[in-house]
Parts: sequence; structure tokens; C-alpha cells
Amino acid sequence: MKKLTLWSGVAAIALLAWATPSFAAESSKEVTIKGEGKCAKCALKETDKCQNVIETKGEDGKKVVYYLAKNEISDEFHSNICKGPKQVTAKGKVKEVDGKKQLTVSKIELDKGKTE
Repeated sequence: MKKLTLWSGVAAIALLAWATPSFAAESSKEVTIKGEGKCAKCALKETDKCQNVIETKGEDGKKVVYYLAKNEISDEFHSNICKGPKQVTAKGKVKEVDGKKQLTVSKIELDKGKTE
């Protein structure tokens, strides 16, 4: 019985150590992203359904695309950028999903005076 309890404890610790990094990746700090908001279907021709994206430049000067997770805020904002790209500022949490950056927005707005 003691061996079973010992191995159960070892298994639980191993599982916790293995699972903790994946939880940490999802609980990132809120960031502010500024860039060009556009539709992944209409502007980028990358998806079958409309989806908001924000294109910006990373620290290395290369293009970075943030795909906005579907939620009430991103869905309500979509009409602002589906017909054409606009400069936007968004706040939210970033995580990587299938090798792409996904931003779950808590706030998004058009940059006044900076539309294309």
C-alpha cells in the first residue's frame, strides 16, 4: 500500500510539472497592440470566414500578425475593418495557437485620424 501511495505521489508531481508550463502560456499579461486591423478573409484571403487580425511590426522589423480570438468585443468591432484596413489599438492577452499569435481582446478601437 505504501508503494502505491508513493508512486501515486510521484505521478502527481510529474503531471503537475508537465502541465504547469502550458497553464503559464495561457495566463499572459495584458498587452497593447497597435497596427493595421483587417479581415483575414477579405483582405488577407487566409480564412474561409471573416476574422479580425492586426498586422504590426515586431522588434526585428518583420511583420507580425495577431489573429483576434472570437469574443463579443472582436465580433462587434469587425464591421469597422471588414470593408478595408484601418489603424487600430487593441488591449488583450496573447497566446500562441497552432503556431500563430492569438489576441483575446478586452478593448479595441480605431486610431483617430489614422485610417487608410
